[in-house]
Amino acid sequence: MKPTRVLFIGNSFTNRNDMPGMIERLATAAKPRVRVETARVIANGRALKTHWERGAAREAIGSSKWTHVVLQEQSTLPLKNAGRMEEYVRLFDEEIRARGAKTVLYMTWARKQQWERQGELAKAYLRIGRAVEAIVVPVGQAWQRVFSMRPDFSLHDKDGSHPNLAGSYLAACVFFGVLFKKSPEGLETSDAAGIGGFGDDAALLLQRAAWISAGEDGR
Repeated sequence: MKPTRVLFIGNSFTNRNDMPGMIERLATAAKPRVRVETARVIANGRALKTHWERGAAREAIGSSKWTHVVLQEQSTLPLKNAGRMEEYVRLFDEEIRARGAKTVLYMTWARKQQWERQGELAKAYLRIGRAVEAIVVPVGQAWQRVFSMRPDFSLHDKDGSHPNLAGSYLAACVFFGVLFKKSPEGLETSDAAGIGGFGDDAALLLQRAAWISAGEDGR
């Protein structure tokens, strides 16, 4: 079986805690094992517009045979200017489809001090995803589900913006569920073992929330 080959285009929300590497480790832990390879074009704080204009992301899309290309927008742009986000998602989507890959949108989360806007952010991703018929990975909705189940659980880093280890692990579990149609529940990885402070059931809570949310991928 050929591996699933995923190119990530984004910024530190993707790169923090090696989230793509977490997906690879979940795939390795799965039974039967899932074959996945990841690569990334990352620049801190960068929006899709700048990725498009700089050219490295487009070059990467054409440099290899990808099955999926993940687009992660600058974290607040869907709230500030959803139209610009859609413009560049459409441009990238044309390039991605021309290469025979699937477009994937990485729905991120609202900042801690603006958490009441999470629903608005999710709607922006889902609307654009439907418009281009892309796969939407609803990570932000998984965060919301965890907070509703355990209000004391921390997923934001100290800056109130980036993910901590648990937040990145939750994102990886949602990606695993959406891309491979498999539950991450019960998968043991070093990443899961590193999530402490909330008891032994912390990883299972995140895995369960991810799998439920994976069914809300907006396709």
